[in-house]
Amino acid sequence: MIELRGASKRFDRVEALLPTDLQIPDGSTTVLIGPSGCGKSTVLRLINGLIRPTSGEVRIDSARVTPESAPELRKQMGYVIQEGGLFPHLTAERNVTLMARRLGWGTPRIHSRIQELSGLTRFPEDGLHRYPVELSGGQRQRVSLMRALMLQPKVLLLDEPLGALDPMVRASLQSDLKVIFQRLRQTVVMVTHDLAEAAYLGDRIVVMNSGRIVQIGSIDDLRDRPADSFVTEFVSAQRSLVTL
Repeated sequence: MIELRGASKRFDRVEALLPTDLQIPDGSTTVLIGPSGCGKSTVLRLINGLIRPTSGEVRIDSARVTPESAPELRKQMGYVIQEGGLFPHLTAERNVTLMARRLGWGTPRIHSRIQELSGLTRFPEDGLHRYPVELSGGQRQRVSLMRALMLQPKVLLLDEPLGALDPMVRASLQSDLKVIFQRLRQTVVMVTHDLAEAAYLGDRIVVMNSGRIVQIGSIDDLRDRPADSFVTEFVSAQRSLVTL
């Protein structure tokens, strides 16, 4: 579904991503993890065409992501960022349905999809008429997820979607996300700093450091068969997983 072929990204003198090859299978959940500045969010932005690679290319379902193709390809992608990124002047419902209305969806179709997504994300329908400031952090992230899923995208991209939430809300949303991923079987690429979250949600984990991929595998691979000392240190630093 998604392929990076020698894709790199430089910002002035900073190499955010070294030339990288990565294949993300259709219907899988791939989690990118590593320290801040390692390049994981850069990979997401390259996939959805928000930035252009300095070298190499990115392909979605065999179509190359370019400035010309990106607007159309984004209709096949849902994108969720930390703290939701909702428009504060729009209600929850208007945030969710913004693109569908722009694309000319009729009211019955929009209403049906809203009801479906409210059930899927466990968002109360009586909250749809509230503004983001009137919602809790967890509710805002559910609205952001609904917005990302509204157009029934083939690809779902999540950039630290649960990072700003308290532990109990985060755990609840992790459980809901796991159910949603299993039910929809979309191609999911998720960025997180939390290795336990990556192990819980991902079919495979991509560990990154200093703009490159260090290792790809399961939590057992990372813990029992680390590729190098960085992976060992990274896993050991997340002490709750050492004895899993």
